[in-house]
Amino acid sequence: MKRNYAFPRLNRPARRGRLALVAAGLLALVLHTGCAAVISSATGRMADQLGAAILDQDDPATVRDGAPAYLLLVDGLIAQNPESQSLLLAGARLYGAYAAAFVDEPARARAMASRSREYGRRALCRRRSDLCALWDGPFEPFAAAVARTRPGDVPALYAAGTAWAGWIQAHRDDWNAIAQLPRVQALMERVTTLDERFERGGAHLYLGVLSTLVPAALGGRPEEGRRHFERAIALSGGRDLMAKVLFARHYARLVFDRDLHDRLCREVLDADAKEPGLTLLNTLARREAEGLLADSLDYFGDEDLFGEEDDENW
Repeated sequence: MKRNYAFPRLNRPARRGRLALVAAGLLALVLHTGCAAVISSATGRMADQLGAAILDQDDPATVRDGAPAYLLLVDGLIAQNPESQSLLLAGARLYGAYAAAFVDEPARARAMASRSREYGRRALCRRRSDLCALWDGPFEPFAAAVARTRPGDVPALYAAGTAWAGWIQAHRDDWNAIAQLPRVQALMERVTTLDERFERGGAHLYLGVLSTLVPAALGGRPEEGRRHFERAIALSGGRDLMAKVLFARHYARLVFDRDLHDRLCREVLDADAKEPGLTLLNTLARREAEGLLADSLDYFGDEDLFGEEDDENW
């Protein structure tokens, strides 16, 4: 049976987003920034209030059913203003988030992720023409150009990185796509260097996932990933519940730490999902945590199966 080591142990719900965040939950981070950007650009103060209502929505189905209208809206706005960096950033975020969180059909997810990536590329090109020229070129010159970016470039770097990660997730069966992961890592590492607090530490979450895709024996860096997850949690004051879900799924399961895994999941389930700007994301996180905890015994096994009493009988 063919094994996909780039995205291990991803069940059907998890495939909606792990790496492009990579995770449905991780890209839900992109969802709230994308919605806010699109709505704010479109209609001003009243739209800002609507954007806040979406971010604070505790019914993901409502967002799933309503968001396509904003996809059409952003396409139309970009068609009228093709050089607008803010609109391109919004398009990259919204398309990537929606594809990751709500689209099950692989062909449709790939198409939407491709549009997200293209919008992200164009937004980065508007900000950094040097990076634009190196987008598909050799990695070393690309990484060198990323290292020359400045704090004002962070929104474009982050949006391009999340869109690129989403595109890789949607094309995860293509090793040519997987080979582009180092570019996403370079973008996210630069974001953490320039402004690690951007999007409540979202770049740390991406780096945490990237570091824990495979075990240490296969080249993974699980302890580095743990530090990124813990930093993301700290930067959100513990209120970004999806950070804990990703920590449990990607690190605790990778190193087979059931105590940490179950504790993180219970913390998410015990927490109040309502948080300004994070309610939608936290609601998705609680659903993920419930599934992880329900699957914990099957994944980790029964630790008491051969306990001390059994040992004495051998």
